[in-house]
Amino acid sequence: MHTNPPVLQAPDVPTDSLLTIGELAAHTGLTPEQLRTWEIRHGFPEPTRLPSGHRRYTGDDVRTVRQVLAERERGVRLEQAIAATRRADHVEDSGSVYASLSARHPGLASYTLTKRTLLALSWAIEDECLALANRAVLVGTFQRSHYFAQSAARWTDLARTARTALVLADFAAHDDAASPARVALPPDSPLLREWILVCDGPGLAATLVAWELPGQDHAAGGGRHFEAVWSLEGRVVRDTAVLVAQAGLALGSQASQRVLRMLEDAPPPQPPSTSAATSVFNRMVAYTDGTVLRGRGTR
Repeated sequence: MHTNPPVLQAPDVPTDSLLTIGELAAHTGLTPEQLRTWEIRHGFPEPTRLPSGHRRYTGDDVRTVRQVLAERERGVRLEQAIAATRRADHVEDSGSVYASLSARHPGLASYTLTKRTLLALSWAIEDECLALANRAVLVGTFQRSHYFAQSAARWTDLARTARTALVLADFAAHDDAASPARVALPPDSPLLREWILVCDGPGLAATLVAWELPGQDHAAGGGRHFEAVWSLEGRVVRDTAVLVAQAGLALGSQASQRVLRMLEDAPPPQPPSTSAATSVFNRMVAYTDGTVLRGRGTR
């Protein structure tokens, strides 16, 4: 019976490397014959041709072939996996985690929510992460540093029980030694318009990703509107954490590089137990009326 090759751990292959088809095969677990068949039937991966006519591939080709194999492991047909990977690459060039995640997981339901509701959902996930996800990888974006300042004490507590914690905002500079570690976003970063929370741990995997709708410069803070997705699915949670850490690494954050290494070494998050999923949902419902949040900091 035909089976897909195992998806290997991602190698450290520089983007500008020039690999032979045999080297690409060795890095991905495929054979040169399989790669040539993919190229003939699907135009993927698309090699660089040397003047001699020989194929050469880059570190990005290693990454995209691995992504296709990961999709195949989830039961996606080859042509669909290639199409999804190409879409994800296109939107990832924009730097938007929301767009990239939506392209990778088109089945995610999207909702228009107010900032007040996002705050309630975030506190619910954070509280359940404290209760259920010991030694989790925690990631959060705060848009502005003064929003994080209002939540700094809470995130310091979260970081104490986490394996690692990373926050991104318009900080003046990276702080790799802080807990949580800080990643400074430049003024043109798309992440300054995004609200992201990830809890990737053995007891709980949950993520909330939202994009602030444009044209709200004069809207009251708590009434600003976002387009949002959230999930307890392990693959979605892991993809979100990786996308944010990759964005931080591209900005020179060493803490982001550490997070990526941890995620590469850790097995994918398992589906939540019924009790864990129910706890998250019940807390979300309880928090959305605002009663529990009164007196707490804002974001």
